[in-house]
Amino acid sequence: MLASGSTGNSAFLATSKTRILIDAGLSVRELTRRMAEIGEKPEDLDAVLITHEHSDHIAGLVRLVRARRRLKTGKPLSVFISKLTAPMLDWEETEAPPVEPFQAGSGWMIGNIVIQSFTIPHDAIDPVGFSLQADGVKIGIATDLGYMPDSIKIHLRRVQMLLLESNHDTEMLRVGPYPWSVKQRVLGRNGHLSNAHTCEYLESDLDSGIQTLILGHLSEHNNHPEIVRMGAAQSLMQRGLAPQLVIAEQKRQTEVFAF
Repeated sequence: MLASGSTGNSAFLATSKTRILIDAGLSVRELTRRMAEIGEKPEDLDAVLITHEHSDHIAGLVRLVRARRRLKTGKPLSVFISKLTAPMLDWEETEAPPVEPFQAGSGWMIGNIVIQSFTIPHDAIDPVGFSLQADGVKIGIATDLGYMPDSIKIHLRRVQMLLLESNHDTEMLRVGPYPWSVKQRVLGRNGHLSNAHTCEYLESDLDSGIQTLILGHLSEHNNHPEIVRMGAAQSLMQRGLAPQLVIAEQKRQTEVFAF
């Protein structure tokens, strides 16, 4: 995870043959800096997957594509985005962007990575999550969702690594500084997953083969990493599971996870 939170989200995944980015909510400068910390470069990316059009997931996308074009080496950076979401992006240029539109719920391959998209409940045009498989490892990504429907639970079966939202503490949100209209949005079925709902999923449905659990997209004002960590640890203990538990941060990338 290069960044996870309310002001910027991006994750990097690499195999021996393929390098992809999931979301591009960081500036090109910050993305480049954080990738350099793990020995990687944006110019080596094969593709970017976009979950939805909110700015904290696409803020750096257009400039990233432009920067890649200026290199004039190799193929353009492919951007995979759902058919309904694609028109929401403003490329501000006459040259057609390298967009690969897909139908939410469809699957495809990028290099040796098998991608499966799935619809998530969020107040965006056509938001999706992803599962990604390569070399016998399955990774799930599900953030920005108001609740956890059975369809998503099915897509997250047999994952070894999972990035899951744990956005807010409900009581902190209720008494916090947000206007009531924003609080209603966050709490709604197309809003964000609360700590309590995340823990409920961990206690009842998290795949027992999980090796690394990353909890992310924490609210800056309505949550705290230690509240998330303690709640998740208790839920995992009740299940008898002991995966590596990581709380993703906004201001710095996580460690590198290798399988």
